[in-house]
Amino acid sequence: MENAYADIIRAVGEDLGRPGLLDTPKRAAKAFKYLCKGYEEDLDTLVNGAVFPSDNDQMVLVKDIELYSLCEHHLLPFIGKVHVAYIPSGQVLGLSKVARIADMYARRLQIQENLTKQIADAIQQVTNARGVAVTIEAKHMCMMMRGVEKQNSVMKTSIMLGMFRENPQTRNEYLALINS
Repeated sequence: MENAYADIIRAVGEDLGRPGLLDTPKRAAKAFKYLCKGYEEDLDTLVNGAVFPSDNDQMVLVKDIELYSLCEHHLLPFIGKVHVAYIPSGQVLGLSKVARIADMYARRLQIQENLTKQIADAIQQVTNARGVAVTIEAKHMCMMMRGVEKQNSVMKTSIMLGMFRENPQTRNEYLALINS
């Protein structure tokens, strides 16, 4: 990967012998590997049994989870937040695991539409919830730094499963909570 970064830097006309660039291929490769560390993680290992019995049958919501990912089309970042809610059916997921699940999928080359669904499906799989809702709001550098160069655009995606899809009252409660 270091050699590939060196080739890219040379291809844009830079001198790899310049003091500021001496270790850049090595640092860039290390950074890219970190930004894509989600490929090295799997759901079962990440959750690590942190699903606990509970008689709570009301909505659990984790809001404003920071999110960083890379657009699979341009390898540019998209940055935002994700809101995750579920209706338990006898068990709840450890709080930090919700954010870790979001990060696992975000730390892969992605499009926001798929990322939203992957998070929702994973929460559903792990909790066997009666419903799951996931909303992502993100700014895409591929829209801001190149192409149309629109600085204030925000993309919002959502997935509603189970009760969130079937019951307008549950969906409306979720939407009111994430917008408050």
